[in-house]
Amino acid sequence: MSETLTRQHLAEAVYAQVGLSRNESAELVDRVLEEVSARLIRGETVKLSSFGTFAVRSKGGRIGRNPKTGQEVPISPRRVLVFRASHVLKAMINDGMTGTGGGAINGEKK
Repeated sequence: MSETLTRQHLAEAVYAQVGLSRNESAELVDRVLEEVSARLIRGETVKLSSFGTFAVRSKGGRIGRNPKTGQEVPISPRRVLVFRASHVLKAMINDGMTGTGGGAINGEKK
């Protein structure tokens, strides 16, 4: 079973790779996530090159059914977050699964 990636892991990676202090790294990660969240709340699309696109989609109300009882239940209209992975990310994931290497971002060689 793999470990879940957390804000702390991201901050540690920034600390190790960029050289900011641990506090500055944690603040940077928080600011990036806050900006992404704020844009999504406003209904904007967030595209991260070579990673993917986050967007908010509106779903209309509908009638659902309780699978145990069969009783009809109204489902309210809502907004849902959707993520579409980029072709680069998909290729990196698939290369990692087959062990063929690859996984370069933006055409970089390993």
